[in-house]
Amino acid sequence: MISKLFNKYSRSQVQIWLKEGAVSVNGQVVKANYKVKEKDELVIVAPEPEVLVIEAQELPLEIIYEDEAVAVVNKPQGMVVHPSAGHPNGTLVNALMYYVKDLSTINGVVRPGIVHRIDKDTSGLLMVAKNDQAHESLAKQLKDKTSLRKYVALVHGVIPHDKGTITAPIGRSTLNRKIQTVREDGKSAVTHFKVVERFDDFTLVELTLETGRTHQIRVHMKYIGYPLAGDPVYGPKKTLKGKGQFLHAKLLGFTHPVTGQQMVFEAPLPEVFEKTLEKLRKNVAI
Repeated sequence: MISKLFNKYSRSQVQIWLKEGAVSVNGQVVKANYKVKEKDELVIVAPEPEVLVIEAQELPLEIIYEDEAVAVVNKPQGMVVHPSAGHPNGTLVNALMYYVKDLSTINGVVRPGIVHRIDKDTSGLLMVAKNDQAHESLAKQLKDKTSLRKYVALVHGVIPHDKGTITAPIGRSTLNRKIQTVREDGKSAVTHFKVVERFDDFTLVELTLETGRTHQIRVHMKYIGYPLAGDPVYGPKKTLKGKGQFLHAKLLGFTHPVTGQQMVFEAPLPEVFEKTLEKLRKNVAI
């Protein structure tokens, strides 16, 4: 019965309230190790949620394309997509609010216009909805797997086969809730890869996503034994110097929500990525 009463709250949220003394049983504040008894009266005095004030900021942002319904941006490495408790500003959303006046409202005030995300240290293309109708269309294309998303990644090791498909379900790790892992009860995840170039100890690959799970490429490549170079979470400690994982959302395609036209965009590799490849080709120590 208790789990049914409180299942709308996450486990982590309830733990926070316990630490803050916001949970009481029969009028007495209790700790997390309290064992609930029959007829106990549980009360949670939840504090008012912190209201994030999202400010428009003039940040460096490359807008590849824009019309009355959609925009396509090339997110730089190191930029968080939307504000959160740890990143209240300096995000892509803050920049979008400055440069793009109209944004969809479906995802609320914290994520206006945001249809899909890429990690902070992943660079590349994102589609942005400027109204709710466009948002619904683009989101449906992602769900129906009709949009095109191709990435380029530099991974540790030399992959012997020229192409392959990774089909492995992904879910949150039970050992570390901040990371994802392959697990039998996870959500289905499919990644296609093709070798672009091989080096002495690394491989450059192109990856196409069928699904869009959190950290999907990073988790899948680690799972098959070729973790991303520079990945501070899923990669080895001895890796290439950079600003995070060498992962770039290179190609983005979708059907325009108003005109029905097929739109395809491509963004070049970031400078640090390109220079690293040049050094690998010349077999220069990096």
